[in-house]
Amino acid sequence: MATKKQEYNNESITSLKGADRVRLRPAVIFGSDGLEGCEHSVFEILSNSVDEAREGHGDKIIVTKFKDNVFEIEDFGRGIPVDYNSAEGRYNWELVFCEMYAGGKYKNNAGGSYQYSLGLNGLGACATQYSSEFMDVTVYKDGKKYSLHFEKGENIGGLKSEPYDGKRTGSIQRWRPDIEVFTDINISGDYFKSILEKQAIVNKGIKFIFKEETSSGFETTEFFYKNGITEYVEKKIGMEKLCEVKLWEAKKRGRDREDRDDYDVLISVAFTFAKQGSFLEYYHNSSYLEHGGSPEKAVKNAFLYEFDSFIRSNNKYTKNEAKIQFQDIEDCLCLITNTFSQQTSYENQTKKAITNKFIQEAITQMLKSNLEVYFLENKDEALKISDQILINKRSREKAEKERVNIKKKLSGSVDISNRVAKFVDCRTKDKSIRELYIVEGDSALGSCKTARDETFQAIMPVRGKILNCLKADVDKIFKSEIITDLLKVMGCGVELKSKANKGLSSFNIDDLRWNKIIICTDADVDGYQIRTLILAMLYALTPKLIEEGYVYIAESPLYEITTKKETYFAYDENEKFKILKKLEDQKHQIHRSKGLGENEPEMMSKTTMKPETRRLVKVTPEEKEETERMFDLLLGDNLQGRKDFISEKGHLYIDETDLS
Repeated sequence: MATKKQEYNNESITSLKGADRVRLRPAVIFGSDGLEGCEHSVFEILSNSVDEAREGHGDKIIVTKFKDNVFEIEDFGRGIPVDYNSAEGRYNWELVFCEMYAGGKYKNNAGGSYQYSLGLNGLGACATQYSSEFMDVTVYKDGKKYSLHFEKGENIGGLKSEPYDGKRTGSIQRWRPDIEVFTDINISGDYFKSILEKQAIVNKGIKFIFKEETSSGFETTEFFYKNGITEYVEKKIGMEKLCEVKLWEAKKRGRDREDRDDYDVLISVAFTFAKQGSFLEYYHNSSYLEHGGSPEKAVKNAFLYEFDSFIRSNNKYTKNEAKIQFQDIEDCLCLITNTFSQQTSYENQTKKAITNKFIQEAITQMLKSNLEVYFLENKDEALKISDQILINKRSREKAEKERVNIKKKLSGSVDISNRVAKFVDCRTKDKSIRELYIVEGDSALGSCKTARDETFQAIMPVRGKILNCLKADVDKIFKSEIITDLLKVMGCGVELKSKANKGLSSFNIDDLRWNKIIICTDADVDGYQIRTLILAMLYALTPKLIEEGYVYIAESPLYEITTKKETYFAYDENEKFKILKKLEDQKHQIHRSKGLGENEPEMMSKTTMKPETRRLVKVTPEEKEETERMFDLLLGDNLQGRKDFISEKGHLYIDETDLS
């Protein structure tokens, strides 16, 4: 029975109060009510500890993950102010942990407690406390040890204090996120390691210690970068550099708008270029800017403008050649920016992008002027980098041209105006039951065509041995009529794995025209090789079909055993032995299976086509790493590995070798 809707009137408007402001709508603060939001709640607490350490109060932060999803963050800063605040007429612990928009970082541009801070809005500690099942806070400050306990957003027992004669100061916050607030609170150890390493990179000289409780005790990992972002770039790129790592730093002062106050911004940029491997990372006030914003726009603007000008002035473009795009620079650029400012405009509380106009202008101007000087002082090195950028550009343009050609080849429906040679379609258009048999040669086409159920079974013959797609380059693959015809019949496009061919990918599983793709070859050495090459093609060009379970192998019988009354089929030697044992002294004949093209339609239907009696082996993605290794070993470029494998294992297969 439908619930009667209440009348919408003046009493319909309500407001959330206290902890409910976060507990009922966590996504407003944390960006999500799922695992990502829970992870961000942890980052909020960590941010406050980072701000303390960066101001020179403590040189290490300890983060602990307990087995029961309890987390603890300990710093050695000045300690959270928790005592009475006469200006506000309340205790500071109430303001920090129970009041939204209360904090000590609103006056950073006017000589406040923090010059540059990751915390900004006075929301993090309170919101995380509100969203927790419980939170315990311990503060060492002013010769006292303070303790607080919260449950589901409510304080239990008030502020407790006792004398403390030790030397340490700082704060310890221990809590469990509430599963009633977040849909998932199982934060992995990898997440903690990732964010702590990022913080160590952009806060040089501060040690971050991660302890993870396991069944055998605590595992400890430390993150420390003495030289910060330059050390990180060196470590990440290794020896494959086109030039030494550059570090450019500057301090600028300006404003985002004429009627706004001036503020300072500190800029550090470390970068190099490499033939293999590239990355771009942006940080502001220690926060990793996943979506970039102002620094990303500045880097793109400056590098594209300066390198285009340099290439043009040195006559590196050919006649009528289009200019480079930032993507061509990005493919060999390894760069990290680390900026700090007293005024920051984040896109939202999750702090994944900033929008400050002045910061963008300051970074752009700094990079442009430094690049101009670099080009003058290091022309040979700059020319070498420019050559690599032009290689990237021309490869991209070639790939784009290939992608367009491939799309033309593979697009469109297979009908009278767009035929595929010798493809025999089925009648139904219902993709949930359609089956595509990929068969070996024209003779098999005839047998399967006669034996099939033409309502839902289609036949596509493969003429000769298909190209080895694990060794052939992209150009050669898509010049193969057999491969392009097969891909056109399947309809789902291609999914190329390598970064160089990323632009060629046009795969869409929803465009697949079939429920099953069945590889059907002779039960002999040639048939096995053709089957393997078809599988290699699907693995290289459409791996998703294997992952989603659309690919099957039709087993063909090795033996046909006939008696006066019945015919039996054996698919291996063991089955043959069992059938003969069952027949005992009955008169029988044994025939070695012929090729598919020589089989009678009735036999083909029973053993290969008819769903009730055929045998299909589903190709699954299990043991993916081992499969990739064997494909590479037997069909890839690892020639020495293949020789070694044959020398070591070849004797096991000598009986199956076709030496005729």
